[in-house]
Amino acid sequence: MIDAEDLTLAKTLAREAGEILMAHWADRERLSVSAKRAGDFVSEADRDAEVHLKNRLAATRPADGWLGEETGSATRGTRRWVVDPLDGTTNFLRGIGHWAVSIALEVEGQASLGIIYDPLRDETFAAVKGGGATLNDQAISVSATPSMAGALFGTGIPFSDMRFIDDHAADIARLMPHCAGVRRMGAASLDLAYVAAGRLDGFWERVLQPWDIAAGLVILREAGARVEGWQPDEAPEETGTVLTATPSLFPDFAACLRGK
Repeated sequence: MIDAEDLTLAKTLAREAGEILMAHWADRERLSVSAKRAGDFVSEADRDAEVHLKNRLAATRPADGWLGEETGSATRGTRRWVVDPLDGTTNFLRGIGHWAVSIALEVEGQASLGIIYDPLRDETFAAVKGGGATLNDQAISVSATPSMAGALFGTGIPFSDMRFIDDHAADIARLMPHCAGVRRMGAASLDLAYVAAGRLDGFWERVLQPWDIAAGLVILREAGARVEGWQPDEAPEETGTVLTATPSLFPDFAACLRGK
């Protein structure tokens, strides 16, 4: 069960994590950084923000479970918080202003609340299942772009797991002749929020992690986006692969990507 206090708490925690990240952003050249694998970095900023979120939730919601990118999982009860304290770490470390805090709350295995907070722009994308999606408390919905010819899509290019790099290149080759462009901005959660707000008309990426997409999927669905896995009967929550777009464009968008 989700209530108004959960939403208020999630927004507050996202802003608190954002304040920690902004302090590190101002002095990011001094951060201690390590590589989990090629192209996948973690810094003091990620760790500090996640520890803060984990401790705050342990104090305020001690009966709830936890899944964090840097600190792993703890299973308790029927509710679980799924957190990426800094999505877009490489952007952050390079001074590129496209990164965010992502917080979701699952109830009985279903993501039911999502917050994506962009501290640099002070933008909070939020949704509770059945309650619509908002940006800074104003209702948002997916774009009304009428055709593929004018559509702008986002994606994520593989950077450490190269299993799908050839598939992804083929995706782009099929899609580009039919649309206005493709952007690879480097923070999947924020890209999903941009689809929900109509800034992008769609997005796709393979094999993302739960903390990358849990909040974004709630916000997308509440904003009216159509969301599927690589196959129509696959759930992104299960496979990590997301295809999403405004409903009027989705059939052509998905057909291009699926090669049909």
